[in-house]
Formats: sequence, structure tokens, C-alpha cells
Amino acid sequence: MTGALAPTKPLSVADRCDRCGAQAYVRAVLVGGGDLLFCAHHGRKYAEALRANGADIQDETDRLIETPASAPVEER
Repeated sequence: MTGALAPTKPLSVADRCDRCGAQAYVRAVLVGGGDLLFCAHHGRKYAEALRANGADIQDETDRLIETPASAPVEER
């Protein structure tokens, strides 16, 4: 996000892509108000055009590659 607009709440599993209905990981906050939600695929597809039109992009696609917490190391 650019910080030009107030921060938005994190996306949840209930947030769905406006294009295909998959879980949303990208929110585009539009200049005139309102927002659009996208899955990672559609977020990548439309991000450049949305930014060019002044949208603020909240990208949470890094959550798709989260790794589990490290397992404790056994002592010998």
C-alpha cells in the first residue's frame, strides 16, 4: 500500500475474488471510494491497470507461501 488512504483490515477466508469467487488475497482500494477483491491470479492480472488509475493495492499474496513454524530440535 502507498499509505495515501487509511489502512484496511486484513483479508479473511470469507473475502472472495470479485472475478472468480476464489479466496481473495488482493484488495484494490479505488480513488473514488469502494474496493475490489481479487485472488492472487486476478490480482496480478489487473494490478498494473488499477495502479495506473490511482488505486491503492493491498497485496497479501505472501500468505500463500507461509511456512509452518520450525519443529523443535531434539537434544542428543
